[in-house]
Parts: sequence; structure tokens; C-alpha cells
Amino acid sequence: MVLRRRISYHWRLFIPIALVIGVIISILVWYQYRREADYRAEIMEKELAIINNRIIYAYERDISLRSFINFIQQYYQGSMFEGVRVSVYDKDGLLMYSLGVPVPYDLERMRYQKVAPGPSLAADNPMDDGHGIIKNNDDKIFYYSGFKSDDGQITVRTAMPMTRDIHDEIDIDPKVWAVIILAVIAALSVVWFSTRMLSRSITLLNDFAYRASTGGHFTGLDKFPHNELGDISREIIRLYRDRGNAIEQANRERSVAIHAIEEKARITRQITNNINHEIKTPVGIIRGYLETILDNPDLDDKSRNHFLSRMKENVERLCSLLNDVSTMTRLEEGGEKVPLEMVDMHDLVYQINNDIPASQTAPGMTFVYDLPLDCRVVGNYNLLNGMIYGLIRNAAMHSGGTEISLKLVSQNDSYFIFSFADNGNGVGEEHIIHLFERFYRVDTGRSRKMGGTGLGLPIVKSTVLALGGTISVHNRSTGGLEFIFTLRKWNDDFHRGWKQEEDAEEV
Repeated sequence: MVLRRRISYHWRLFIPIALVIGVIISILVWYQYRREADYRAEIMEKELAIINNRIIYAYERDISLRSFINFIQQYYQGSMFEGVRVSVYDKDGLLMYSLGVPVPYDLERMRYQKVAPGPSLAADNPMDDGHGIIKNNDDKIFYYSGFKSDDGQITVRTAMPMTRDIHDEIDIDPKVWAVIILAVIAALSVVWFSTRMLSRSITLLNDFAYRASTGGHFTGLDKFPHNELGDISREIIRLYRDRGNAIEQANRERSVAIHAIEEKARITRQITNNINHEIKTPVGIIRGYLETILDNPDLDDKSRNHFLSRMKENVERLCSLLNDVSTMTRLEEGGEKVPLEMVDMHDLVYQINNDIPASQTAPGMTFVYDLPLDCRVVGNYNLLNGMIYGLIRNAAMHSGGTEISLKLVSQNDSYFIFSFADNGNGVGEEHIIHLFERFYRVDTGRSRKMGGTGLGLPIVKSTVLALGGTISVHNRSTGGLEFIFTLRKWNDDFHRGWKQEEDAEEV
């Protein structure tokens, strides 16, 4: 298969323009050359006519023609007219005087060619006044001029052979040709660079189109010329890249969305499986005790009461699990719709501290707190109350310590930073990253014995996130776990923005 190389756009643009310019210049040069040649020939013929007129003038003034012709010979000696031929004939055609080889009286025996301007030598009477270029029988070329006196008594015929000097004199100066050639080269150079500049954008666009179609990377954006075509080319590439970036961004967002949907489905399946697993245990225990009681109607009161007590404990455990699942669902699916209000953390914790002994939430442990008065946060009283109780219950059930503390450790213009800690045993570092996962237990057997649904810390984290804060956990260097969480400050700016949003929703 023979591959045909296509001519580049630059050459396809340059060649026609160069040909047009070449034709125009050639026509102008030819016209100027002909005009210049005719002009120089006319000067030559006028010079011969002057000689004729002088001779006629001398004849009419009875000046000796012999003396005058000798003067002409001396006058032109050493010039390019040194070889001029002058012949004077009488009315009968007899040669009276001659300078150089006589010019024939009867020009009809010689070949001649028509010239302009001036009368043609092809007139009916060759003895009439006229001028032109003639050739003799040897094909030698002469410039010719013939005059007749007003009385018709004499005829003056002058001829100048075409010598080298004459040819050089009437021909165009070589310097002119040099100027013409330089002008042509300059014109073609301008056309070359102009077409190259014009075709540069097309060439670069062609390269861009090829790379775009083959997945290549185009790096020649800065090579486009700074003209209208270059600006259009850069705009085309910018639009293409913006479109590509938009498609890529859309694909990334679609991938993230798909991943989020898949992750949500995975988590949902995991939660469903965990809930099923957590529910089966108390349900199985309750069912076992019920079957035992039903199968043994004569069961003694002590055993019956023990079974009923165990059934009650598992029912409460089941209710607690369902409540926690409901809370998690409400926080995760409707976190943005949680009603916000101003909550004074000092008052809230103060009330919790008073209720702990009565509720037996943390038996055997001391709860201390250090919060400033008017520590007002953006929150929800019930959710914050449940979150603090959840941290306390988690520490009481799993820490093995004797003290729980809640303190304000820092603050900035927007957030309060709190620390909730215990002085217990802490957990292994490999468990830290999993503590906020649903149904995760550090020690499965021990945790089940001590109770709990496995959703306490996930609910704590979901609560903090729903209220616009953050939370993290780590082992303390002195022992136990420390939870660091942030809550937004309730200030005048937030109150005004919150009030405006509330009014807008009512409208």
C-alpha cells in the first residue's frame, strides 16, 4: 500500500498566493521593461531626429553641409554615437554627402519592422519622414530616422547600428534587475512568514485534534500566535478542556455517589445482620424460659420467679436495643432536621451530676465536672443529655475505673472543646479506631455479661456530628480513655442567623 503524503496547510496556502504575486510582479516587470525599452529607443530615435533637423536647418540657412557633417563626426567621437551614419540625398535620389557607410535611399530593398511611437516605415512612400528599427540584408539591426526638407530638395537619412554600447545603453540597468529580484524575494518572504503565521494555528489545532482523538496530551497552548485565529484556537481548546474536566468531575461524582450508595447498602446490611444477631439473643433467652415454665407447670415459686426475672431483664435489654436503633436511625437519616436551641452545658451537667446517684448510672464511680457558668452551646437538650449519659454508662460498664470527669479544655471564637475521661484500664490501640462502630465490642464475652447494646458510642458520635461538632478518642497516658468533642458556641451572630432561618421556614 502506497502512502500519499499530504501537502501541509502552510504550503497549500503559500503556493497559490506566491503564484499570484509572482504573476503580478512578472506582468508589472514585463510592462515596465517594455515601457523602459520603448522609452530608451525613443530617446535614441529622437537623437537621430535631432541630427536630421540640424542638417535640414543648416541647409535652409545655406550653411555648408560638408562642414556641418564633419562637425557632427567630431562632436560624437568617443561617444556611443561615434558610428552614426548620415546620408543626404537630392530630390533625384543622388547621394550628396555621407558620414560613414551610406544609408540606402531605397529602403524598400531592406527588411524593416514596425515600431511605435511615430510614423510607420510601412507608409506608401518610404521617402516620407519616419523612424524605426530596420534590418539590412545581413540581418544587422539599425535605428533609423529619415527627414525631407520642406522644399523637397534634399532627404536626410540617419542610421545607428545596434552596437554593444548602444545595447547596454538602451537596456535596463542590471542594478534594476537586482532590485526587482530583491523585491520578489522580500515579497515571497513576507508571504512565507504571513502564511506560516496564519497556518500555525491550523497546524496546532490539527495536532490538538489528533492528540485529543488518540488520548494524547496537548502541550502547545502557548505556541498559538497572538492574533484573532490564535485567540479562537485557544478558546476552542479551553472549552474542550473545560468540557473534559466537567465530564471527569461528573464521572468522579458518579463514582463517589455509587460508592456511597454501595457503602450505605453494605452498612445497612451489616446493621440489619447485627440487629438480627443482637435481637436473637434476648429473644432466644425469653423463649427458652417461657418453654421451661410452660413445660413444667409444677415448677416451684423460686425457680419460676428466677426465670421471670431473667425474662424481664432480656425484655428490657431488647427494648433498650430497639430504642438505640431508633435513635441511631433518627440521627443519621434526619440529622439535618434536629431542632436546635441554646443549651447551657453547665446547667445540664449540674443536673446530670445530681441525678447519677439516684439513677445508679455509675455505681462505685465518682463523677466530677469543671465547666464555666453560661457555657452556652448550639444543641438539643435531650440529645446532649442522652450523649453525656451514654459516655457515663460506657465508662461505668467497661472502664473498670473509679472516677469520671467532664471538663472544658479550650475554646475559640466558634467552638467549645470538652474532655470526657475516666481513670480506668483503657483499651488496646488496635481497638481505638473501631470504638465508634455499631455493635463493636472490645471483649465480646465480657461485654455481653455486663450488658449494653453496642450502640452507645455510635449514638454519641452521631449526636455530636448532628449538632455540628466533632469527636475523637484516645488512651490517656495516666490510664483510661479520653473523649475530646467540640460543640458550637451560641452567640449573637448565630442566634440572629438561626432566627432568620426559623422565620423563613415559618413564612
